[in-house]
Formats: sequence, structure tokens, C-alpha cells
Amino acid sequence: MDGDTLYSIGDLARRTGLTVKTIRFYSDRGIVAPTDRSPAGYRLYNIDAVARLDLVRTLRELGLDLPTIRKVVDRELSLPEVAAAHAEALAVQIRVLGLRRAVLTAVAERGSTPEETELMHRLAQLSKDERRRLIGDFLDAVFGGLDAVPAFAGVMRSMTPELPDDPEAEQVQAWVELAEMSMDPDFRATVRRMAEDQAVEQARSDVMGPRRDIAAAVRDQAGPALTAGIDPASPRADPIVAAFTAYYADLLGRPDDVELRRRLATRLESVNDPRRERYLRLLAVVNGWSAPESLAPVFDWSVQALRVRTPQ
Repeated sequence: MDGDTLYSIGDLARRTGLTVKTIRFYSDRGIVAPTDRSPAGYRLYNIDAVARLDLVRTLRELGLDLPTIRKVVDRELSLPEVAAAHAEALAVQIRVLGLRRAVLTAVAERGSTPEETELMHRLAQLSKDERRRLIGDFLDAVFGGLDAVPAFAGVMRSMTPELPDDPEAEQVQAWVELAEMSMDPDFRATVRRMAEDQAVEQARSDVMGPRRDIAAAVRDQAGPALTAGIDPASPRADPIVAAFTAYYADLLGRPDDVELRRRLATRLESVNDPRRERYLRLLAVVNGWSAPESLAPVFDWSVQALRVRTPQ
């Protein structure tokens, strides 16, 4: 083909790999207009039609609509501007499809009811501001009135999920489950009791000097015993239990007696609520953090060690 030769639709079809029907379709819509017509009335095209058809095919494969393509090939629109706008639109579509896929995957894995599916879909569609309000309501219910405790500002930040703008499917699924948990009245009440217990301990620490919370102290004392395989009911566990109960007694300014040990066992059972650990694991997924260490075995060991030494 050269610049002076005119070619039929059949010639263009062989040159471009497009069908005659497709080229005729583009021609009828003025996207690739004929240069001339033969004496018999057949459409003829110059070499520029090949380049236009190649561009049209590429833009169609990228998903652009025909009116936009016509403006691009006629240079009424800048191709970079059109590409940028189309890429942005595709990004939105991909995000929406990702959200739908995450919800459907969760429905399939959890065997959700229609009502649960509707809730998951709604939670997945929340805007960033709506997500923040939902979690803000949860944190207010848990820490409201206790925010004067300095340590709680950091705790609240550490319990706040921040779903990224372009989340992975696993992050969306984790967000949906976490949001459901945050709306559960029983879970809110449980976490509120933990916060109130910690506030009492923190108030004492503020007076007596900085102290670790009891959960951290028990972890440090009981963790090595668990690793060493010490039976919580055995005499070898006696000094370990004595160490963390003495710490708790000093933390509260109370004697290390039966009542304090019962209180500590209840406190550790509350901290050991599996929903709390689940919330923290989901939070790590949403925020892209490393998975937190499970403290359930340590608290199970400690509660058992306390109960066998405490008269009922």
C-alpha cells in the first residue's frame, strides 16, 4: 500500500485483520470515512484508513465508546486526556467489582442469610466518612467518659481501622466482619467492662507511678511457664501465680487475698474473650499490620492456675 493508492473494504480487511462488516460499520458512523468511490459506487480508502482502523480497534479493546473514539481519531479530543479519564473510570469499576467479590466470597464462606448478606453489602459500600462515624460510635460507646485517662487516647487510635482506598478483597471482608462486631451490643458491653477495669488500674498507676497493665504483667509471668510446659495446677506454678497476684494487689492497693484472686480471674477471662482477639486480628488485616500474637493460651493457663487455688 502507498500514499496514492485507494483501496477497497476487502483490501482493508486483509490489511487490518478486521472483517468487512466491521469496517463498513465504522465507515457508516463516520469514524473511518471513505476517501472516494469507485465508478460502481464502492467505497475506497487511502493508506491513512489503516492507521485509523488500528487505533479504533485498540481503543475499542480498551473499552472506549464509539462517540469518544470518533472524537479522538478526528482530533477533537486529546488521547492522553481521554485515556486518563477512562483509566479513572475503570479504577472505580474495579473497586466496585472488588467490593462485590469480597461480599460474595464472605457470603459463600459463612453461609450467610439474605439479611446478613444485605448488611454485609451495605457495610462494604460505606464511604470513608461513614466508616469513620460507625467506628467512632463504637469507640465512644466503649471509652466514653473514660477518655480522660491518658493511655486511652493511644488505645483508641490502635483500635481504629483505616480501610485503604484500593483495598484487597481480604481487607474488605475483614472490614465487614469488624464493622458487624462493632455494632454488636454484647461485644460493646464486654469491651466497655475491659476499659472500665483498665481505667481503675490506670488511675492507681497515675498516683503510684507508671505501671504495666495486668494483662501485660500476667503475659510476662505466665508466658515462660506455659512455654516450659509447667502444669498450672502443679506446685511449680505456685511462685508464678504468687508473682502476678502480688503485682495485681499492688496495682489496686489491696491485699492479695481470695477475693482479689477471684477478681483477677474474672478480669483475665474478660480480656481473653475470643471476640476481642478476633477484632484485633481483623484490625490488623484491614490496616495491613502484622498479625498480633495470640495471648489466649497464656490467659487460659493463668485463669486455670488461679481457679485451682481459689476456693469457690
